[in-house]
Amino acid sequence: MINLVDLQRQFHFMKDEILLELEKVIDSGNYILGSKVEELEKKISEKLNVSDAITVANGTDALVLTLEGLGIEKGDEVITTPFSFFATAEAVSRVGATPVFADVDPVTFNINPMEIEKRITPATKAIIPVHLFGQPADMEEINGIAKKHNLVVIEDACQAFGSTYQGKPIGSLGDAACFSFFPTKNLGTLGDGGAITTSNRKLAETLRKLRTHGTTKKYHHDKIGYNSRLDEIHAAILLVNLNEIDGWNSKRREWAERYRKYLSNVSHLDLPMEANDRTHIYHLFCIGSDKREKMMDALKAADIQSGIYYPLCLHLQEVYKHLNYSVGDFPVAESLQNRLFAIPMHPFLTEAEQDYIISILLQSGGN
Repeated sequence: MINLVDLQRQFHFMKDEILLELEKVIDSGNYILGSKVEELEKKISEKLNVSDAITVANGTDALVLTLEGLGIEKGDEVITTPFSFFATAEAVSRVGATPVFADVDPVTFNINPMEIEKRITPATKAIIPVHLFGQPADMEEINGIAKKHNLVVIEDACQAFGSTYQGKPIGSLGDAACFSFFPTKNLGTLGDGGAITTSNRKLAETLRKLRTHGTTKKYHHDKIGYNSRLDEIHAAILLVNLNEIDGWNSKRREWAERYRKYLSNVSHLDLPMEANDRTHIYHLFCIGSDKREKMMDALKAADIQSGIYYPLCLHLQEVYKHLNYSVGDFPVAESLQNRLFAIPMHPFLTEAEQDYIISILLQSGGN
């Protein structure tokens, strides 16, 4: 089976170095918020050109803590995309606020800035653009809208570590940004993990309190917080992988160009496009087709894994039925849910494997 992502290859490639670092953690006797976490936070903040990086237990917690840290609460509205993983909207609901959806751009699949402004009300307090599949959202337009209406911007960068927008790193373009280190992410660990980046020192202080039960001094609590800390073991693994992330992302971009080269003439097949002012790092390589089921069946028969991202838009989820959205409200997003599917994309793919994937798609594409 050729997998969408091959974690065994990735971690076997780094196995010796990772085991050496894990041995150091074990020998240290310090397993929570120790030197490895401090080092990781420092290196992330330097790489993304922000003053602070605050590691947390996972990407969802990163979103929840950031929303709470910025004062988003019950009665507030947060505008975001209907075409994303559920955690984006779930985090808004978790702090008591209401997610308000705006349709996406048909080329980048990211939230369409022109649709954002239509959704702003007196209750709107924030915008959460998602850098979907590793392609940055249009942050210049989004930040302009936010400034005009006095809104905060939280980047959902969970799929986009290492991407850039107009030469600037994703993670440095809003009031804060949230990352996931889930194993399948471009920068991942052997379990859950997450981080928040910001250059707002006051927010960073609040987030550090929130992640440790609302305290910075043991047994003295300023806030009702959370238990959301990144373990030293995961920090050690992430430090090893952080040294490789630029090369891994470059390899993904190389594979993406190769897919485009050989699949560009397949009729009924839409390939992901990269905006001129952005660096797409292809967390997923999603292609669109009206023959999706036929093509996915052909891949499966050839022992090639594929997947649908995402099969049901957020506004159509049962849990958000009370928001009174209907089929047809966001036609672009709904079109994507019916046409997109992901094919294998990871830095440890081989040229022979990619040739085989391409050959099956060419055969099933129905030129």
